[in-house]
Amino acid sequence: MLQWKQHQMDDQVVWTGTNSIIELTIAANLGSKVISLKNLKTGREWLSRTDNPLGNNGYASSFADSDGSGWDEMFPTINVCQYPEFPWKEVQLPDHGEVWSIPWHVLAHEGKLSCEVYGVRIPYHLKKTYSFTKEQRLRIDYSVQNLSPFPFSFLWAAHPLFQVEEGMEMIVPHEMNTIVVSYSQDGRMGQRGDVQKWPIPYADREQIRLNVVEAATARTAEKYYFQGELAEGKASLLDPVTGEQLTMLFPKDKVPYLSIWANAGGYLGQYHVAIEPATGFLDDLSYAMEHKSVAVVEAHGTYEWFLEIELITGRNDSEYR
Repeated sequence: MLQWKQHQMDDQVVWTGTNSIIELTIAANLGSKVISLKNLKTGREWLSRTDNPLGNNGYASSFADSDGSGWDEMFPTINVCQYPEFPWKEVQLPDHGEVWSIPWHVLAHEGKLSCEVYGVRIPYHLKKTYSFTKEQRLRIDYSVQNLSPFPFSFLWAAHPLFQVEEGMEMIVPHEMNTIVVSYSQDGRMGQRGDVQKWPIPYADREQIRLNVVEAATARTAEKYYFQGELAEGKASLLDPVTGEQLTMLFPKDKVPYLSIWANAGGYLGQYHVAIEPATGFLDDLSYAMEHKSVAVVEAHGTYEWFLEIELITGRNDSEYR
């Protein structure tokens, strides 16, 4: 059973959970951000950490002004936008959503950790509970309850900034071979909405391989979504040198989209990759609603999904496969 303890870290109240393989630490007052995810068998820290002090500038602040570390929850949008429909028409939703920059209530019970928060500008109740299905597999069960008598559309995305090294590989289902650009530093991949091939977008520039992590000196940064709904809810990050692998598993009927944020120094000089399962398409909730590529929770209803993280120690460690 996973054990949880509350303690102080970098002037923050945090919760740390540990079993025989995985250790994770969550900062409740920082949007329930996961600030550490370790493989205890190898000592590998999977989440990126900058030199910036942990923290943010509060509700509706810019994500760029935060610590740029760890794993945040993006909800109910990623890009700043206005909700396009009654009864919240023209209500502005902040950068990277409402919940990453405000405190959550956290409770440990029976080996699980439950975290919850309420919407600020839209009436909802978002919950997540951490548990384990196997020693090497972390499970997070999510639910959002609509506290209003009107349908509520939302875009949730996991936003884990993974610590990477040059040559690490991103693995997605083989059917996924086309991407749509959301952001590209200096336009290397084109403009927002442009469609490219995965993993080699340009036949005349085969050195650009999107499934391989570039060097920190590349000074590139891109965000893109795989086009259309997923064939399988699965994506991985592999270190081919050690054989260590992190795999994300999720229900494709509830979380039908997948995006990747790859930052090789091009944005704020930071170096990380985020693999982001999402319930909506292309970062902007209003865009997703317009294109009917968004999750909807009905009046007074509840929408539930999950995300599992599996850590494989190495290619020869069959005990944990």
